[in-house]
Amino acid sequence: MKRTAGELAEYLGAKLEGDAQAAISGVAGPRDARPEDLIYVDAPRNVARAETSAARCVLAQTGTRIAGKNILEVDEPKLAFTKAAALIIGAAAPTGGLHPTAIVSPGARIGIGVFVGPCAVIEEDVEIGAGSIIEAFCYVGYGARIGDQCRLHPRVTLYPGARLGRRVEIHSGAVIGGDGFGYVFGEGRNWKFPQIGSVQIGDDVEIGCNTTIDRGSLDATVIGDDVKIDNLVQVGHNVRIGAHSVIASQTGISGSCTIGERVMLGGQAGLAEHCTIEDGAIVGGQGGVLPGKTVRAGQIMWGTPVRPLERFKEQHARVARLPELAERVRKLEQEKNRK
Repeated sequence: MKRTAGELAEYLGAKLEGDAQAAISGVAGPRDARPEDLIYVDAPRNVARAETSAARCVLAQTGTRIAGKNILEVDEPKLAFTKAAALIIGAAAPTGGLHPTAIVSPGARIGIGVFVGPCAVIEEDVEIGAGSIIEAFCYVGYGARIGDQCRLHPRVTLYPGARLGRRVEIHSGAVIGGDGFGYVFGEGRNWKFPQIGSVQIGDDVEIGCNTTIDRGSLDATVIGDDVKIDNLVQVGHNVRIGAHSVIASQTGISGSCTIGERVMLGGQAGLAEHCTIEDGAIVGGQGGVLPGKTVRAGQIMWGTPVRPLERFKEQHARVARLPELAERVRKLEQEKNRK
């Protein structure tokens, strides 16, 4: 949607230096930007790139000057750019209606403006809130609840009883509410522990492609508001994830872990069962948290098993020197043997 620099400045609470009538119809990086694209500068080293860009309008920190550009001054250019992009380009979405090939149970309750795409299946007692989008080949099981303005991309599966809040976006191939991995060994075989709990997902959550979130065994698996989960993440049964946490690709979270608010888990992090990650903690990429361990609030942990970042860096540096140290030891042994 085309906007003017003045309109955008008002929306963002920015101070405008330049032409308030300058048109903005898209967003881009400095190199590929067209004249009507908005770009941003978040560090002095990027000013030169902005000066040579074709874009006429730039989001920049207060006090930044860029020759020949209309500047929208803000405290956090990247955040402002993100908000501006949502306003200008939005997200392409189909309009409301049920595709002729969709299978929708007569007992499902479908809100105003809902779109259900080709070959999607909506089972009995499902509730879908106003303005939600259920794309092609999705499956929504018996008794599931989907809040207002949610979006399920193609081939998402919601098992029976799953609960989604408002404005939840789930990308292709994700499976929400499958059975957890719980067995009890006895009498010479593995007996499956009951997996009859639910999955409860809060508002403004985004879940990436091919991620799986298991239902609780007897209770619920709970994902808090504004949690962002990348592609190919496994969330086990009875896990609880606090609001605003961010989890990167290929992370595996075992059953009954508790993750606080504003936690960050790097790619390929692994959490064994019954771990606790307190508020604001960070577990770096490929970090391994042992069973039952607690990572305290605000700690930055790395390695396997995880340890404080400074200790990890010190140990890593020493390990990198092992070939050199081994050579020194070999030479000392040779000198000793000559005597």
